[in-house]
Amino acid sequence: MLALAMGILCIGCSSGNAAAETPAAPPSNEPSDKPESVLRVLQLNIWMDATSVPGAFDGLVDEIARLDVDLVALCEVSNHDGQTVDRLVAALQGRGQTWFGAGESYQGTQGTDVCVLSKHPIKEVRTGLSSISGGVDMKVRIDFEGYDVLLYPSHLDYTHYACYLPRGYDGVTWQKLASPVTDPEAILRMNRGSTRDEAIAEFIKEAAREKADLILLAGDFNEPSHLDWSAATGNLWDHRGCIIPWDCSVLLYDAGFRDVYRALYPDPVTHPGFTYPSDNAKKEPKELTWAPQSDERDRIDFIYYLSNGRFLPTEAAVFGPSTSIVRCMRVKEIGEDTFVEPLPDGTWPSDHKGVIATFKLTAR
Repeated sequence: MLALAMGILCIGCSSGNAAAETPAAPPSNEPSDKPESVLRVLQLNIWMDATSVPGAFDGLVDEIARLDVDLVALCEVSNHDGQTVDRLVAALQGRGQTWFGAGESYQGTQGTDVCVLSKHPIKEVRTGLSSISGGVDMKVRIDFEGYDVLLYPSHLDYTHYACYLPRGYDGVTWQKLASPVTDPEAILRMNRGSTRDEAIAEFIKEAAREKADLILLAGDFNEPSHLDWSAATGNLWDHRGCIIPWDCSVLLYDAGFRDVYRALYPDPVTHPGFTYPSDNAKKEPKELTWAPQSDERDRIDFIYYLSNGRFLPTEAAVFGPSTSIVRCMRVKEIGEDTFVEPLPDGTWPSDHKGVIATFKLTAR
C-alpha cells in the first residue's frame, strides 16, 4: 500500500484507514432540474478524438447526454472538416437533445484540436486567433439569459513537460533520468522551451479586448498550477521539495483570471483535484503512464474565468474515475475532492479526467 499521507490508496489492498467514497451524482438531464440563472461548464480531453478506447465515442456521448451542463469544451479533437463536432451533435440529437457545435482542426502550424458544444445558440465563432502552434486559437460566444459569455477552448503544447523533472523523468524524451532535477530555475527553463507561456500571454492580450460578462478559458494546459506546487505540497506526489511558480497560471492570475477549482477549494492537500493520469478500466496501467516509476499525478486540466461580477462560481467537481495511475498501479483517491464518476456500465473515453464548474448569475 502507498502511504495515506500521499493521498492515495492501492486498489485491491485493504486498509482500515481508508474512508468510504460516495461518488457525486450528476443532476438529471431530462427534464432539467437545474435552476434558472445557473451556467454549468464541462472541460475534457477526449484522448485522440475518442478513438483510443473501444466504444469511446459512444461513451463520451452518453456522458455528455446525462450531465446537466450548458457548455462543453473538448480537446484532442481531430475534427477534420468538422466531422467530430458534427458527429457529436448528431449523436446527441439521437438521444433527444439539441446542441450547437463549433470546431476547429489542427492544420500545419495553425489551429488547435478543440471543439465546443452548447445548449444555447452560438452567436459568434472566431478562429485564427493565435500565431503560435498550440495557441488559444478559437473563441465561441453565446447569449446566456441576456448576458454575453465567451468560451475559449484550449489545448496547449505538450512538449517540455517540466513537471516530470523532479519525478526523475525527462520532459522532452520521457526517458528516466539518472537523478531527479529539483532546481526551480532548471525546471522553469525547460518549461519555457514550450509554447505554453507565449500562448497564454497572447490569449491574455486577446481577451483584454473583450468586454463580455464572463470569459472562460477551458482546456488541457499540459502544465500544473503554481497553486498546486507550494510549500504545502513540497513533500507530496514526488514534488521533492520543489516550489514552482508555473508560468501559465502565474500569467493568468496576474491578468485577473481565476482557476475555478482553486477558487472554491484553495487547499491543494485536501483537494488535489488531479486530472492526469486518469485510470481507465479498459486500459492496462502501463498504457496510461509516461513516468511508470513515479507519482506523476497533477492537475493540468482547467477552467479559468474572468467575470465582471455578474457570474460567480458556486461548485466544481472532478469529472471522471476516482482512481488514478501511480507507479504503474491503479490507486483510489482518498482526499476530499468531489468526483462525478462515469456511468458504471459505460466507457470512459480518456486518459484524463475533466472539470465541471457551476456559475451563478448574481446580478441582472
